[in-house]
Amino acid sequence: MNNIPVKYSPPELRTVNVTRYVTPLREGGSLPAIVEADDDFLYVLKFRGAGQGIKALIAELIGGEIARALGLRVPEIVLINLHEAFGRTEPDEEIQDLLRASEGLNLGLHYLSGAITFDALVNTVDAKLASQVVWLDCLLMNVDRTPRNTNMLIWHRELWLIDHGAALYFHHSWQNWEEQAKRPFVQVKDHVLLPQASELDTADAGFRAILTPERIRSIASLIPDEWLVNEFASAEEHRQAYVRFLEIRLAHSEIFVKEAQHARKALI
Repeated sequence: MNNIPVKYSPPELRTVNVTRYVTPLREGGSLPAIVEADDDFLYVLKFRGAGQGIKALIAELIGGEIARALGLRVPEIVLINLHEAFGRTEPDEEIQDLLRASEGLNLGLHYLSGAITFDALVNTVDAKLASQVVWLDCLLMNVDRTPRNTNMLIWHRELWLIDHGAALYFHHSWQNWEEQAKRPFVQVKDHVLLPQASELDTADAGFRAILTPERIRSIASLIPDEWLVNEFASAEEHRQAYVRFLEIRLAHSEIFVKEAQHARKALI
């Protein structure tokens, strides 16, 4: 799992169409659902009309593809078209409203059938992998990898990362975002893998070398223009703000690494 690819291939996202709404996943406030697409695969569909809306989809896409670029396991991410017809036949009014608000381009993750939720009391993670995941979540400012909600799965005896929608929380307002890029991630104290993360300096050195400006730009280029609205004069200006935020944060990674190390010392 930790073998970093020597040659980097720019990521590509497939686009599929929902053909069948299978079942809602009543977890949290976003009501994701398992759906079948026209490629005959099942996906966990994250709706643009739910909770934090499109911002959560952008965070999911950026976070998941950065994790993948770093050699961590993440289910395949796809763009999913949701046709207006799906909201007409759903009997549940809450779900019907969600479907109607989500017509158009949404985001999905390949459904890992048979996967079990990671449990820190049962599953073990070595120091190298724990440090890599903690480093990733500090970079992304991901508040949602706690013992209460680990957002990790065990599938075929391997650790898989899911649900990065709560990451990059600065983008819900974009206030002082360049300064926020330099801030420590104080919520790391609640990270489920922090006690095992004893190799953060090694993870930092290795991952900073991988996340070149070219790779950051290639990941940001995956964000659909229609998701980039409101805060900036153009979709491209909005996209480049994400690139710049990540570049600044990477350039000052020692700040969040030291914060994580101090929080870990306080735990152990």
